Amino acid sequence: TRYFVDHRKVRVVGGQGGGGGHSFYSEPRKIFGGPDGGNGGDGGHVILKADQQMKSLSSVLPFYQGFHGEKGGSKNCYGANGACMYVKVPVGTLVKEDGKVVADLTHHGEEYVAAYGGAGGKGNRFFLSNENRAPTLFTPGEPGQERVLHLELKTTAHAGLVGFPNAGKSSLLRAISRAKPAVAAYPFTTLNPHVGVVHYQDYEQVAVADIPGLIKGAHQNRGLGMAFLRHIERCRFLLYVVDLSVSQPWIQLQDLKYELEQYKKGLSERPCVVIGNKIDLAQSRINLPLLKEQIGDRVIALSALTGDNLEELLLHLRELYDTYVKTEQSRGQSPLRW
Repeated sequence: TRYFVDHRKVRVVGGQGGGGGHSFYSEPRKIFGGPDGGNGGDGGHVILKADQQMKSLSSVLPFYQGFHGEKGGSKNCYGANGACMYVKVPVGTLVKEDGKVVADLTHHGEEYVAAYGGAGGKGNRFFLSNENRAPTLFTPGEPGQERVLHLELKTTAHAGLVGFPNAGKSSLLRAISRAKPAVAAYPFTTLNPHVGVVHYQDYEQVAVADIPGLIKGAHQNRGLGMAFLRHIERCRFLLYVVDLSVSQPWIQLQDLKYELEQYKKGLSERPCVVIGNKIDLAQSRINLPLLKEQIGDRVIALSALTGDNLEELLLHLRELYDTYVKTEQSRGQSPLRW
């Protein structure tokens, strides 16, 4: 079973540098050839590398040791440097040390040197001088850098489905993408964020994240709490999923925006659309005009179960995506691509 892990504490140690060589050159007819001990190789670095194929921190181990450099040899032979050790992490990984953010790996292929390898030692050849023609001094390699890092994953997607438990977020994601989150008639069916990709005819792809259901007091760590509120931070625009069949569905929307705002100021003000789900039920048709009267945002009424009016959502989702791309390009930044 693959477990979704979005937190990891990792101890990383760079490779130790190789010791310097200690030898004197000697052969027939050239007895006093002088020192010829080479320098040791540098230790290898431990490098974190963002990879799109990785979706969780579950494969990240709690300890990594870099490769050591080789010892310097005779005949002025230098020791080989230790190879770099690459640790693959998901795109969207935040690296913290002592509570401070030291790296934010948000693009595929982005790298961060978690621990530098130690420098190689000097061989006795290095200490040759006019004053000292036969040095016996050589130095050992330096130890690699040692650090304790906290890795935190924040799901990177274009759109985030935000709603209370059983609002139909997972059913909606199944309807518009190939993602297969669990669907059942009880709260908190979704325990991990799922990302589905919506494909368009011009080969553009919009990533939609299904965030596990929020409840009142989520910003105070109630329910699934902050463990999944942080996954909403990276979403460029939000899709509020409201169950139209319940009484006064606009209160759901107010509560959701309040929880987001309490968690991080400005989060509820991102571009959004309100999705009124379960329009196939009789009570929902009665509540729909009341919901439109109460709120100022655009409302798209649909049914994730029967597929009614999914096209309007897909078209509006593309509009939000195109607006996001233009905004990023006008700032001189490259938009997130899937």
